[in-house]
Amino acid sequence: MVKDYQTLAQSVVKLVGGKENISALTHCMTRLRFVLHSQDRVDVRRLKSVQGVMGVVDNGDKIQVIVGNEVSYAYKEIMAICDLSCSTTTHTPTKKEKLTVKAIGAKMLDALVGTMSPLIPAIIGGSMVKLLAMVLQMTGWVEPNDPTLIILKAIGDGAFFFLPVMVAASASIKFKTNMSLSIAIAGVLIHPNFMELMKLAAQGQHVDFFGIPITSVKYTYTVIPALVMTWVLSYIENWVDKITPAVTKNFLKPMLIVLFAAPIAIVIIGPFGIWVGTAISSLVYTIHGTLGWLSVAIMGALWPLLVLTGMHRVFTPTIIQTIAETGREGMVMPSEIGANLGMGGACLAVAYKTKNSALKQTSLAAGASAIFAGISEPALYGVLVRLKRPLIATMITGFVVGALAGMGGLASHSMAAPSLFTSVQFFDVNDPMSIVWVFGLIALAIVLSFVLTLILGFEDIPEDQTGEASTANDEKKPVLSKGEIATAPATT
Repeated sequence: MVKDYQTLAQSVVKLVGGKENISALTHCMTRLRFVLHSQDRVDVRRLKSVQGVMGVVDNGDKIQVIVGNEVSYAYKEIMAICDLSCSTTTHTPTKKEKLTVKAIGAKMLDALVGTMSPLIPAIIGGSMVKLLAMVLQMTGWVEPNDPTLIILKAIGDGAFFFLPVMVAASASIKFKTNMSLSIAIAGVLIHPNFMELMKLAAQGQHVDFFGIPITSVKYTYTVIPALVMTWVLSYIENWVDKITPAVTKNFLKPMLIVLFAAPIAIVIIGPFGIWVGTAISSLVYTIHGTLGWLSVAIMGALWPLLVLTGMHRVFTPTIIQTIAETGREGMVMPSEIGANLGMGGACLAVAYKTKNSALKQTSLAAGASAIFAGISEPALYGVLVRLKRPLIATMITGFVVGALAGMGGLASHSMAAPSLFTSVQFFDVNDPMSIVWVFGLIALAIVLSFVLTLILGFEDIPEDQTGEASTANDEKKPVLSKGEIATAPATT
């Protein structure tokens, strides 16, 4: 485990082209996410060999550097090096990208991930507090109408109820538009008076805005409307800035932005966003309803690959909205039990069998991270992708455990990454046997992946090929194309 985060930060900054090449930086649970001025200045081959870097995802002008559970320390050190808010250095203009289906899909995924990643801690924190309230009620420690329970539920529900406002704030950073205006417009959607109008519209009463009929929509707990609204707002703000005289900008510009953006959000974007979100959720859970336990099994097998490509974040809005509306999610989250705990078990098997001391230490740390915290990327990038066959063992485990989770009807009441410590999220107040199912599946995932990894085996990495790669070896590595995942030196 890397402790000298200042040295790590300096190396990473240098190899992504220096601080003048960094346009923006965020981080999720394990990754540093760079937005760069010029991709040509990045040395991916040397970057992946830096001690403490588990992998690199190259998406052109955006680079993701996988550091692990303590990514926040590296992030703070890099932010101390790079004064991003005051950067005035010039840079080479990036080429205008052609609008292909692939490019549009990549931009949509980037917008979704970039917006939702900063919100995950608040959502997980709130959902775990809701789980605490559920456990207290289930054990009889508090009565259903006890003020303590009501307050705990309010604390847990806060992040979900005000999700449109949180999404607007986060998206405003992503789309480089005014945050206060974004929050103000999102606030309209959950304003008590507006919500009362939506209730009347739902009951059949005609509601309009200057003669334009308004569709009845409930915006609390939603993601897509605020995300799309903030994207549109970024264009409205630029347009209004061009048409307003300089002498009136301090009052006329914000007034016009709000007057244009808020009605558009209410009349067009809001209903459209709800339709899109509902369509996506319906598609996902139609598959679940049709295939049943098999859909959970397939998702469990594919989950490591989805995490590997970053595609797992596509399901975040669906999970959040489903849990907020129904209180449980029974397809994606249960599938992660076998995947996450399986990665941990595979890493423990590697640690048990390998003769390489550095790989043993990495595998133990990565395995513990996956099993106890549900953070699987250190295991995935630091061990499984390097050795390959343990990854296959994990995918088999994900399928088997996912199938059993689906058959057992397990569902999650939170979107915290499944692990030993977060297993409570799968407990059902009305079904005590769900506790037995959860711990049984956790044990099966760890043991099955451990055994399968030993059976399939892996080609051990010689002692001199771990750690920081030598210059000679580095020269032999192939140049990575855009989108290719760079990992630590592969077994030869």
